[in-house]
Amino acid sequence: MPETLSALSPELDAADRSLVDGVRARLLRPLAKTITLIESQREDHKLRAQRVLEALLPHTGGAMRVGISGVPGVGKSTFIEALGLHLIEQGLRVAVLAVDPSSSVTGGSILGDKTRMELLSQNPAAFIRPSPSACSLGGVAEKTRETMLVCEAAGFDVIIVETVGVGQSETAVAGMTDIFCLLQLPNAGDDLQAIKKGIMEIADLIVINKADIDPSAAMRAKSQIKTALHMLRPASPNWTVPVLTLSALKKDGVAEFWDTVSAYRKALTASGEFDAKRRHQALAWMWELIDSGLRSRFRSHPQVKSELPALARAVEEGATTPSVAALRLLGHL
Repeated sequence: MPETLSALSPELDAADRSLVDGVRARLLRPLAKTITLIESQREDHKLRAQRVLEALLPHTGGAMRVGISGVPGVGKSTFIEALGLHLIEQGLRVAVLAVDPSSSVTGGSILGDKTRMELLSQNPAAFIRPSPSACSLGGVAEKTRETMLVCEAAGFDVIIVETVGVGQSETAVAGMTDIFCLLQLPNAGDDLQAIKKGIMEIADLIVINKADIDPSAAMRAKSQIKTALHMLRPASPNWTVPVLTLSALKKDGVAEFWDTVSAYRKALTASGEFDAKRRHQALAWMWELIDSGLRSRFRSHPQVKSELPALARAVEEGATTPSVAALRLLGHL
């Protein structure tokens, strides 16, 4: 038994041990319950979730983590279903973490990804988990990283993260996946020009979906994107970002897509970049959690809670500057 798990085992109660054993046994019910525990905002649940994650950690890291992003209507769900079914035919198990946008007014989400992936959701080799973004920056749910680890411990070979949409903040998904794939429409027009430079820079693979609708437009878009990529500095000296055309609806080009993903992993593994990228991602996530924790503790500080309303009003009314108010509040720490 790995040292980490051995040291932690005495702290696991029967309920937590049941979750760990169930996830390791590849049972869907314990897997779903573990993810729900991780997503919970209750303080006691957060402590339990960390214990369970520590116990599962030695069994993680074996999956290929694929990020999928693209403008609304580009066909992300159709593409992911076609890809998932193709991978299952190859004998692989697939987990899909589909993040739905949360309403900024009500906070609610539709969570309708399972209905858009009907065939994949019914396949026993697949697991689809829709989660609300909770208005988090980056278009990915706050606990997506931990959920990926749980799915890896459950033996899934490929984990696909579908993000809310495309934008500068959406680049957060590249910080948790091995390969970031950007889906684009063939008749992009002005939309192509509107793509932020940042998201083009972090894309490892670009796909023009729905190429069957207008093949000539798809080829023009492919040419435009290739030209744009030539003006950007490549993220890796060992990988030139490919631009593929496919039709997810007709399942045309899906096999070629996965062959390209496999070639990407092979190239970066050989150079050592693949493992280095994961190490850097883990360290970056630690600092994000530190920042988030400090912000939470700051807001819950008694003196900060007491003075914040009055100082906020003073800033709004111009009676004091934001910097003076911030320094006063930070002084309580």
